[in-house]
Amino acid sequence: MKLGYNTNGLAHHRFADAVALLADNGYGAVAITPDVNWLDPYQDAVSLNQQLKETVKTLERFEMQCVMESGARYLINPCKKHDPTLMDADGQRRALRIDYLKRLFMMAAECNATCFSFWAGRLDEQISQEQADQRLADGIFEVLPLAEKLRVPIAFEPEPGMYIQTLDDFRRLDRLIQNGWFQLTVDLGHLHCLGEEPIANKIREIESSIINIHIEDMKPGVHEHLMFGEGTMDFQPIIQALHDMNYPFALCVELSRDSHRADQVVPKAADFLHCMIGRNKSSESNQLSSGSGPKSCSSLRS
Repeated sequence: MKLGYNTNGLAHHRFADAVALLADNGYGAVAITPDVNWLDPYQDAVSLNQQLKETVKTLERFEMQCVMESGARYLINPCKKHDPTLMDADGQRRALRIDYLKRLFMMAAECNATCFSFWAGRLDEQISQEQADQRLADGIFEVLPLAEKLRVPIAFEPEPGMYIQTLDDFRRLDRLIQNGWFQLTVDLGHLHCLGEEPIANKIREIESSIINIHIEDMKPGVHEHLMFGEGTMDFQPIIQALHDMNYPFALCVELSRDSHRADQVVPKAADFLHCMIGRNKSSESNQLSSGSGPKSCSSLRS
């Protein structure tokens, strides 16, 4: 398991500076969210290719694993966030999202990304579940051949407020797709937000599909990514579950609203998670030797 951080929480840093900051704080992975400031998929080909080369060079320099993400807000439509989506009623608008995903797939392959993460989008019309499921599946089938060709797995993310928002929603969609290149991104805060508890049990139930994890703090019923200690999540059993599962992929902090204080939250998040991971790894020996569980990381929660 490699601790990572999403560049959507480093929006005011140059990419190379962001990766250097992560490396200095013990991160071994970076989740890249292409956006207007770096790897804009709609810029001219020469500029994009140069940025891709610089990205690969930076990742190699810092021995950083890479995940590709698709959460930029206004890259397709500058007037409406996350628009259009795969759930759009208009086929031409859906095609814009499919083209966007294909562009990012190509970049993911160039960067040797372990996976490419995207989501469904909102459903804003009254159609049957069967119709909506098929519409989404048809969009995924449009990009699956590219995933297979480039050998970049899809890590599909359930998202609160979107058509696919729970793990059960994902399972239903997965039964339609039935392809080994279609896997799962789990955002741990989303599980807490939507009451999919206990989280440790939920991820154990679906561990064979998980190839990407987002982590942050959150509160029940509120989809707001929070710094650790600002929400109500209990992380120790979650980290223990990941340890028990021998989870081998990236565990990426996602704090997209905290770019303005990244110099503070990047090291603080690393300290918190390294503490939690270390405590869980040594919990059994601690309990045998002292008769009590691991110490809390409360000093990192302030």
